[in-house]
Amino acid sequence: MSTGVVGKCTARASKAGLDWAAVEKLTDSELDRCLYGERSEAHRSAFPEPDPLHIHQELMRPGVTLELLHLEYLEEHPTGMQYTAFCDRRRAWKRKRRITMRQSHKAGERMFVDFSGKRPSIVNRATGEVRAVELFVATLGASSYTFVCAVETQTVGDWLRAHEEALAYFGGTPEVWTPDCLKSAVTRADRYAPDLQRSYSALATHHDAVVIPARPRKPRDKGKVEVAVQVAQRWILARLRHETFFDLPSLNARIRELCDDLNARPRRMLGGVSRRDLFEAVERAALKPLARDPYVHREVRRARAGTDYHVEVDRHWYSVPYGLANSDVEVFLTPTTVEILHDNRRVALHVRSAERFMHTTERAHRPPSHDAWNERDAGGLEAWAKGVGPATTEMMTRILTARVHRELAWRSGRGLKRLGERHGEARLERVCEQAVKLNARAYKTIERMLKLDRDRLENADECASDKIEHEQIRGAAYYAN
Repeated sequence: MSTGVVGKCTARASKAGLDWAAVEKLTDSELDRCLYGERSEAHRSAFPEPDPLHIHQELMRPGVTLELLHLEYLEEHPTGMQYTAFCDRRRAWKRKRRITMRQSHKAGERMFVDFSGKRPSIVNRATGEVRAVELFVATLGASSYTFVCAVETQTVGDWLRAHEEALAYFGGTPEVWTPDCLKSAVTRADRYAPDLQRSYSALATHHDAVVIPARPRKPRDKGKVEVAVQVAQRWILARLRHETFFDLPSLNARIRELCDDLNARPRRMLGGVSRRDLFEAVERAALKPLARDPYVHREVRRARAGTDYHVEVDRHWYSVPYGLANSDVEVFLTPTTVEILHDNRRVALHVRSAERFMHTTERAHRPPSHDAWNERDAGGLEAWAKGVGPATTEMMTRILTARVHRELAWRSGRGLKRLGERHGEARLERVCEQAVKLNARAYKTIERMLKLDRDRLENADECASDKIEHEQIRGAAYYAN
């Protein structure tokens, strides 16, 4: 400083009655006010102050700029401050509002996950078509150890698959997973009680973890992964801009190399300690072990059983108990099974079939009448006939062999069984004895004999064998001539 400045300062101090002992007790701001007074307030009072809250709200409107707002301010206050001071007022107000809470994360406590807004792409080798894919990012709270991979879409299946790859990369699972409120994680966003996607919740339960999503429109709840996404875009995605990939595995192999390099980079804020070093030192041992059995993703669908008590899944129909016809059910799909629930209770479990326009029906699901029709088994009829008697067995054999088509034969045999249920097996056996002697072979013959009570006539056998004498009957002798 010049001697003139020093002289003016000492003169102001003498005028204010300050000595060194008094000065040492003052802060810089208090000393400035003692020497120069409230000069900043006096300076500002000469100009009308703009309303920073109004400026902030107006800037949210499309096309509104600070320069436009300053021109409107000058129209209202022609002697107001210039553009630079106008912007300084807004920046000072904004700095006071941008107060954040520093979060502390315990080792092994939390994992933050999100998708990147900027995406890598894959080129179709045959057509040259460029297709964008999603970039998934997961980071641990204490060490910022980061995992990055590419998946096809943001659907539930790809979302869960990316989580499993991240847990395998970390070698364990943290206690809490914190995603954004995307539909693959949260079906209904709520500040206090969000509804989680069922498959995502099941995956967390399988790994003994809990999902606590960020609050709606509160990205700072997952600020750790927001920074990780930015770092992944700069150190992974940007380095891929001159490389071409024709499939997802090759893209992920390259991303894995860059991800390992990212985690090994020294961090200046930590004195050259990398994310990997910090992870190995404090977080790896704190993670829970992975589940022993792999998680099997179950896709959940809502469906309605038709009047034929079957549920359609990918153009294949699976049966449910016939009492649930026209009822709403939930279908849980895995690559190998189809599980059907009604009122949160399992009602059917089938092996998943890839055949289209076919059906899978469990016999126990049919009503008795449908079961009898579908099980057109001649062996079952023959076994029933043997239980009735030898005449019925002989008659059933004749009926089943008399028809050309097996379904017609089965229907006639089924009719014989129904006669036994209606008239009693004892009567049927007696009638069949008479029918066998008459060399009968048709169901209708047995039915008519039962209607005529042939089994109850005295000397029915003799009547059947007696010659009939009548003037209109020619007799066997007529044909012998």
